[in-house]
Amino acid sequence: MTHATPLLTFQRRLLAWYRLHQRDLPWRRTRDPYRILVSEVMLQQTQVDRVVPKYREFLRRYPTVDALASANPRELRRIWYPLGYNVRPLRLRRIAQRALRDYQGSIPDSYDGLLAMDGIGRYTAGAVLSFAFKKDAPIVDTNVARLLSRYFGLRGHPRTGLNQRRLWRLAAAVIPQGKGYLINQAMMDFGATVCTARSPRCPACVLRTTCKSFPVSIDATTKTSARRGRRH
Repeated sequence: MTHATPLLTFQRRLLAWYRLHQRDLPWRRTRDPYRILVSEVMLQQTQVDRVVPKYREFLRRYPTVDALASANPRELRRIWYPLGYNVRPLRLRRIAQRALRDYQGSIPDSYDGLLAMDGIGRYTAGAVLSFAFKKDAPIVDTNVARLLSRYFGLRGHPRTGLNQRRLWRLAAAVIPQGKGYLINQAMMDFGATVCTARSPRCPACVLRTTCKSFPVSIDATTKTSARRGRRH
């Protein structure tokens, strides 16, 4: 009888957990690359519960790439308020204009195409490829970084250059073939609701038997990371 490896256990248990506990969020009801891009930019440094109503309002006003490309900047900032980081809606507008000019109004479906857009980095590119185009693209946000660091026992702060490289390799390695969308959503939800920064629910964790950090001890580094978190 063969025993499941920690990697296989991670994949199986996390996907089983996600089937039962996934969050119902409006941007998960679409595969429209434009709508998913809007949600990902809104979620940068902003909590989910603040984004949901603004996401709906924004898309009522700017339902397409064309509509956003021709948006009045002042009105755009007004609709974005109070999410903060007011440069983000203007970047989205420039992305829409670039999409019209270079991609016939479509959001590109490649890393190179997405990364060439103003304000799109590695995480956002991976999220669009995974959630809109169903590609097995890795993502690393604060929740994913925390979960992978704890489970696989990475030492040191996840923001260091060495650990960032390790995390991106791990994020790619944990994707079962053809299931990038599911595993990425599962990791984000698990990090947001179970493997949390301040009060992780270790006794109820489905990964606890193979987690190298079980039970988690919250130290100063973790608390600092929590204060700087990207999304919840």
